[in-house]
Amino acid sequence: MRRTSPPKMAEPLLLVVSVILAAMGAIIGIQLITSLGISANTSILGALIAICVSRIPIAALSGFRDIHRQNLVQTAVSAATFGAANCLITAIGIPWLMGMPELVWPMLLGAALAMLVDATMMYKLFDSKIFPGKGVWPAGVATAEALWAGDQGGKKAIVLALGIGGGVGGSALGIPMSAAGVAFIGNMVALLAFALGLLVRGYANNHPFSEFIPDFDVNALYIPHGFMIGAGLVAMIQVIRQILQARRQTGLVAEEKDVSASYLDTVRAGFFAYLGVALLIALVAGLYHTMSWPMLVAFVLFAACAALVQETIVGIAAMYSGWFPAFAAALISLILGMLLGFPPEALAMLVGFCTATGPAFADKGFDLKTGFLIRGEGQDQQAELYGRRQQYLIAMLGFCVAIVMVSLMYSTYFEQGLVAPASRAYASTIQAGTSPEVAMQLLIWMVPGALLQWAGGAARQLGVMFATGLLINYPIAGWTVLTALLIRWVLEKGFKSRVSDTSSFAGGLIAGDALFTAANMFIPLLKAKVVALFTR
Repeated sequence: MRRTSPPKMAEPLLLVVSVILAAMGAIIGIQLITSLGISANTSILGALIAICVSRIPIAALSGFRDIHRQNLVQTAVSAATFGAANCLITAIGIPWLMGMPELVWPMLLGAALAMLVDATMMYKLFDSKIFPGKGVWPAGVATAEALWAGDQGGKKAIVLALGIGGGVGGSALGIPMSAAGVAFIGNMVALLAFALGLLVRGYANNHPFSEFIPDFDVNALYIPHGFMIGAGLVAMIQVIRQILQARRQTGLVAEEKDVSASYLDTVRAGFFAYLGVALLIALVAGLYHTMSWPMLVAFVLFAACAALVQETIVGIAAMYSGWFPAFAAALISLILGMLLGFPPEALAMLVGFCTATGPAFADKGFDLKTGFLIRGEGQDQQAELYGRRQQYLIAMLGFCVAIVMVSLMYSTYFEQGLVAPASRAYASTIQAGTSPEVAMQLLIWMVPGALLQWAGGAARQLGVMFATGLLINYPIAGWTVLTALLIRWVLEKGFKSRVSDTSSFAGGLIAGDALFTAANMFIPLLKAKVVALFTR
């Protein structure tokens, strides 16, 4: 691997290229999330765009052949695309759908600030005991493999290309090949729990053993939500316990000791930052007109706690599986807010605020993992910290581009009825209300979720991973993960294979799946735009 010092994000040409590509990425993200309800793997797409820029035969762009510079461009594109789609446009669609357009701008302000705090916390917590740099972060591994292949060529490029081919081919047949890629590089026990959760969700109300076990609707009984609340609370306790243990430990190397000592400071600072953003939202949106002062205080405290818990759950799930249940986690916060009796205006702002926390946290984890890998996995700590800082700064630039693009474009989409489906789900949930029966179901299923998370420990995250599977109605992904885990077990036991031996192929599977999904979404939209243009 070619080792060069990471460039500065403040290089004029790098800034110009990053802003242009980030703006394009934000537009693509908004288009996909409002038209189809999902967004592509932005880290992979950002890497491929960066590689393409480096191959443009213009002398001024020759510097983009440096893999570290490509990593910075990729980070900016990923931040803008994901931030615009999953954080901002989804959040502001909620008050719009509820007939409260006057709350769109306060929501955009709150969501933007929450997103920036979210990404900053990942920057501070990355490569800690909670979110280690050597953790799986599947999309980050796949992105690094793509950048390496573009930089080095040779055997690595061939293996990656085979993986991409397998990813595209399998996806074309309806098989989620990214799930297989994750299974080749992730924690086997955690992914087994994830697969079982997927299968339970997929077959609970339609299985062949109905004579012995009656069919039941997992979602209608709020089983996934209860499981995630219980597991999430225990996960937070485990995180706090790790923080306190790390602070008490002695004999650590200097760098690790410094990072360990900052755990609690980062979490505390993040909580107060979220507290400040929640208070600002309440004031700017005028929520004090609809709530008593005690309820307003309760709203601000609950919103800050929900954001902190949500980003932890989403980050853990993303690190272990590549999936992150951001929609479900925000929905859980919404349901709890409804049970606490917050009025509709406050609920709209609450769920929008929670929607903006978690996705940016996970996305930046993937990007920082990519940088961590291409910089040598922390062997040169000074270079790693410098490069990570540059990634953080250019990610902030990408997020700012996303904020500008959303503020300029949201009305054009909303006035055409183009709103993210997740926004519709949140708005419908608020309008439908909830009941004491829902609270009882959540309490019942919190218990096994908490027990499973406690039994698995912080290293395996069984409760969070099983609950993540329960929240996703995608049973074929469960079978895919199980099959890939079996193949991996055979390779490791029979052929003494290691994760490093299969990471390029696994990264290719994830990249191929992402490419096929993006093409499958975007090409029909592009065709429709072209047809509409020439038939006017």
